[in-house]
Amino acid sequence: MTQSVVVQVGQCGNQIGCCFWDLALREHAAVNQKGIYDEAISSFFRNVDTRVVGDGGSISKGKICSLKARAVLIDMEEGVVNEILQGPLRDVFDTKQLITDISGSGNNWAVGHKVFGSLYQDQILEKFRKSAEHCDCLQCFFIIHSMGGGTGSGLGTFLLKVLEDEFPEVYRFVTSIYPSGEDDVITSPYNSILAMKELNEHADCVLPIDNQSLFDIISKIDLMVNSGKLGTTVKPKSLVTSSSGALKKRHKKPFDAMNNIVANLLLNLTSSARFEGSLNMDLNEISMNLVPFPQLHYLVSSLTPLYTLTDVNIPPRRLDQMFSDAFSKDHQLLRADPKHSLYLACALMVRGNVQISDLRRNIERLKPSLQFVSWNQEGWKTSLCSVPPVGHSHSLLALANNTCVKPTFMELKERFMRLYKKKAHLHHYLQVEGMEESCFTEAVSSLSALIQEYDQLDATKNMPVQDLPRLSIAM
Repeated sequence: MTQSVVVQVGQCGNQIGCCFWDLALREHAAVNQKGIYDEAISSFFRNVDTRVVGDGGSISKGKICSLKARAVLIDMEEGVVNEILQGPLRDVFDTKQLITDISGSGNNWAVGHKVFGSLYQDQILEKFRKSAEHCDCLQCFFIIHSMGGGTGSGLGTFLLKVLEDEFPEVYRFVTSIYPSGEDDVITSPYNSILAMKELNEHADCVLPIDNQSLFDIISKIDLMVNSGKLGTTVKPKSLVTSSSGALKKRHKKPFDAMNNIVANLLLNLTSSARFEGSLNMDLNEISMNLVPFPQLHYLVSSLTPLYTLTDVNIPPRRLDQMFSDAFSKDHQLLRADPKHSLYLACALMVRGNVQISDLRRNIERLKPSLQFVSWNQEGWKTSLCSVPPVGHSHSLLALANNTCVKPTFMELKERFMRLYKKKAHLHHYLQVEGMEESCFTEAVSSLSALIQEYDQLDATKNMPVQDLPRLSIAM
């Protein structure tokens, strides 16, 4: 059994991470009711002996053993991490695996990347090494961060290079929260563009998620629940709609529900690593099968169903609808339209009471409406995990390597150029040691090159096979 370490960076990364651990504990508690430390739990938790382990390795008898999350928590403002350590999950985190400061990065990528990166590099490396020592077979680092702030974007991408240098064989999966056009951080376009260059160069897979899509999904769920159209079919304790979570109810934040959706994405992504199933998909298979070109490693995610229904026996029509929804822009965690864009590859990660025949039938049904690149017409990867999420009978996560991410990057570039042409707020970055204006021009060039790669793929959409450009190999 392989293990993974979750690295939570900045306020956003730590809040999402806290939701992930809360929901992961609930999932494992539902499956492992005797509380025995097993391989499934070991994938993301380690068993710490506080005294002597009892017979059978029980994890539920007093203080004999305690579960600790395989996590590193980093934030240059200590507020959120302190809140986590005072909350119901305080015993889950190893206090030796935390790095905090009090000043914050001031919504400045350069401060997070250049200042705090240099200041805390040795400490960060020590935490990563310690996490690796606790693993029998470390497969992946999951980094959770936002692109718009200073710590998440700056320090979050700084540690990608640290991980690449220190653990070159360990996958780096990054969940990146992109700011919306109405973001209240005026410098978020600068931070996002500078962070993008690092993601292009040092990540294996990136799951881009935008705040606006999460907000739209929550609005749809609220509308359906409050309209009464669904009657009593919506369970009050859905993991997506539930108001209870790792943070105290009376301190419930407006982003809790949005963070829960991202946490559910990560639960589904890692389900095959944590539970048995008839078709397991390893994380290395995602990277190998869904990323045909190294830089085109941005995967669009969609999650369905968005709310929990009471049905246990799923009528075929409803099951088919779940697959259709996965290819709808309304269920995507990024504003984009995949059906009118080009697929390089697609993974369907199904959980619960679904048969392989159901999966194959729906792929055949949907294939005619989806345009795949000519050289990868059968570019499907599938997995079936027998354990559904808590409160669901089934769920589906679709990961698509699709050129529909291009408009998101183009919009980001436009917002950057509007600020950069005026040199607005530039001095805040240039006064940081090691930061030069060339950092901005190199970052926007990196993004432009990425957009151009998607352009070249889109240009082949309606091209006859014989006219497709051939791959040239450098001698």
